[in-house]
Amino acid sequence: MRVSVSWLREYVDLPVDLPTEDLEQALVDLGIEVESVVDLRRTVTGPLVVGEVREIEELTGFKKPIRHCLVDVGAANGTGEPQEIVCGARNFAPGDRVVVILPGGVLPGNFAIGARKTYGRTSAGMICSAQELGLGDDHSGIIVLPPDTAARPGDDARPVVGLDDVVVELEITPDRGYALSVRGIARELAYALGLSFRDPGRQPASAGTAEPAYPVQLRDTVGCDRFTARMVRGVDPTAATPGWMRQRLTVAGIRSISLAVDITNYVMLELGQPMHAFDADRITGPLVVRRAEAGEKVTTLDGVVRALTAEDMVICDDTGPISLAAVMGGETSEVVGGTTNVLLEAAHWDPVMVGRTARRHKLFSEAAKRWERGVDPALPLVALQRAVELLTAHGGGETGAEVLDLDHVRPMRPVVLPADLPSRRVGVAYSPQRVVDLLEQVGCTVIRGSDQLGADPGTVGTAAGVGDVLTVTPPTWRPDLTDPADLVEEVVRLDGYDRVPSVLPTAPPGRGLTWQQRRRRAVARSLAERGYVEVLALPFVAPELADQLGLPADDPRRPAVRLANPLSEEEPLLRTTLLGPLLGILKRNLGRGHRDLALYEIGTVFHPRPGAGAPPVMGVDRRPTDAEFAAADAVVPAQPRHVAVVLTGDVEPAGWWGAGRAAGWADAVEAGRAVLAAADLPADRIEVRAAEHAPWHPGRCAALVVDGVVVGHAGELHPTVLAALELPRRTSAMELDLDALPAAPVVSAPAVSGFPPALIDVALVLDESVPAADVRAALVEGAGALLEHVRLFDVYASEALGAGRRSLAYKLTFRAPDRTLTVEEAVAARDAAVAVAAQRFGATLRGA
Repeated sequence: MRVSVSWLREYVDLPVDLPTEDLEQALVDLGIEVESVVDLRRTVTGPLVVGEVREIEELTGFKKPIRHCLVDVGAANGTGEPQEIVCGARNFAPGDRVVVILPGGVLPGNFAIGARKTYGRTSAGMICSAQELGLGDDHSGIIVLPPDTAARPGDDARPVVGLDDVVVELEITPDRGYALSVRGIARELAYALGLSFRDPGRQPASAGTAEPAYPVQLRDTVGCDRFTARMVRGVDPTAATPGWMRQRLTVAGIRSISLAVDITNYVMLELGQPMHAFDADRITGPLVVRRAEAGEKVTTLDGVVRALTAEDMVICDDTGPISLAAVMGGETSEVVGGTTNVLLEAAHWDPVMVGRTARRHKLFSEAAKRWERGVDPALPLVALQRAVELLTAHGGGETGAEVLDLDHVRPMRPVVLPADLPSRRVGVAYSPQRVVDLLEQVGCTVIRGSDQLGADPGTVGTAAGVGDVLTVTPPTWRPDLTDPADLVEEVVRLDGYDRVPSVLPTAPPGRGLTWQQRRRRAVARSLAERGYVEVLALPFVAPELADQLGLPADDPRRPAVRLANPLSEEEPLLRTTLLGPLLGILKRNLGRGHRDLALYEIGTVFHPRPGAGAPPVMGVDRRPTDAEFAAADAVVPAQPRHVAVVLTGDVEPAGWWGAGRAAGWADAVEAGRAVLAAADLPADRIEVRAAEHAPWHPGRCAALVVDGVVVGHAGELHPTVLAALELPRRTSAMELDLDALPAAPVVSAPAVSGFPPALIDVALVLDESVPAADVRAALVEGAGALLEHVRLFDVYASEALGAGRRSLAYKLTFRAPDRTLTVEEAVAARDAAVAVAAQRFGATLRGA
């Protein structure tokens, strides 16, 4: 929203010497975002004058049309002779008055103007467009001053084009539609600066008459609850828009089109009431305001044919839709160059309908922008009165005495507000009278007294148990004030946000993190310490992912929840495994040139509940019952929390220090062990066993087992999966269900022995099919209580050991809590451990 301060002064008495900084701060204090406050007098420096075009010579032989002009600039150039200027615009003719900047001047953007030779002619200055002067975005042609302009050639052009003004550009939030008008901004400044406000929306206007200005049927009073119209006949089709109006429209960023159209735009900017002008002679039969029907189309003013839906509102005549209501008019009824009879329309449309229509057709007009934010339903007749007065004053014609007013607007609903609620919510002591004064300043009607509580069954809010109660009826221009919190915000806003103290709230007492939260943080920290990088993937997957991962037909990860409104139709399902999105991130990083990757994610997966139907429909007028909650919860998918890692490339990079090491299935298994260790689960409750589970390679997949229950899998991904996902060979992964892990047991502090350990290494030769974890378990079982620790430190295979055989070397640590072990005791424990391994797996000591 761009508006000039001179326009605002018509409705609020701003001090002449008000600094622009104070003007900006006043608006910011009221919660209005100020994009810029520009003093136009400072944007253009040097000689900017009015010029009159005397001669135009068309230059040929160039890629674009070029004109050599002689422009009378009076004595501004020091000689009185016509100024030679080369210009490419074609929207002016000899005799027109234009705006000229002479050599030595500087345009916005620090664009200096000088005299130079161009296109074989001398050009000393520039004939300016609105964009070049910083007055708007129109660069289609230069500014041509109206014929009635009083300024003479050589006069300063700044007052003529509005460069002696201050322009405020504001970013209006969606809840403050009233501020998209001069009326609204002037009222806000009156609040902020304590000045009187002259409301243009409260001017007298002709009321509706029994005889309508034009026959209209209003068939949908929800989409349009008020429709007004007036007729002006005999308008001069050649009448030009007055210069002051074109100037204000230009500052606001709106292009001047014709007198009737410009007036509707001007009234929209002034009052905030969008309007439309119809050529009455191009309308066939009575108008009908209704919802569109399937298959109907309308050609809007931008020349686009738009297919309509049943939610769109349209204005129709006997030929069909002639306007996309509240968004843009149609070509068949628009005001054209020969229009003499103008039907002016001002209505009040449903904001939700307008917002959806604008987005559906991608047509964000100035009118739609205001409608979807809320427009004062009391404005239509005032806007019509203002429009017909302007049209007859500048275009002639006669206003008909008939006024159409189809009014179905519901009165504003009162809001019950405890007088002490602003103080309790904000922490500033507002007296009840102060609250009343501020709300009345907004325009609210306030009735004070406890007897008003509950007097109107249509009131909003609850104030039981409080003393003084206010019944507040918001003004018609504030449809955003619907509950007590909105009124509290208005009290704080007008009283000043700077009065609100900055006090940190007292943290409520608690028990700290739950054990599940502590576990998740420990797992994340453990993986990060091992070099894994955390990522957060979107939980949406494509239907073909299950096939790409090679999941069997009966795999419980195949059924998935389908979203009703997915962000992308290509990924409409919720993930049942973390691996799909995680591998997608891995592939994206590989495509960006990263070769060595180790990623992890902790997140939820979604499993549909068998037989779950549609969720129950619950209203917002009351709290759902326990039964409704239970019915809704029965439909919500199960959402266990998983952790997954993927890795590819080198775990240990190669260099002068060594050959390095590529990531493999063992690293994925070790990541699973790290997660279980971080979960504080004892090693004797954890088992790693060989398994076959998609999408892992059958011979390089391990199941992670806790207390006999499989909680996850790790290993190298299947080659077909890697080919389908276009990932490197040997890419490995691990996924584990954190919610399936039991709570960590309460452990006693370990007893620390002061006696020395006995360290013995054993190397066992056995079939390579025997898992190392099973061998370790056998050693622990056989060694007995003296064994303190066992660790696999070497795996060796050779033809000397025999085909299908390998050697596993373990470090055994023995220690007694009450004595120093003798060699005989340590060796006996070692032999007992080896004996169990030999009995169970046929293991023999290497070298024995």
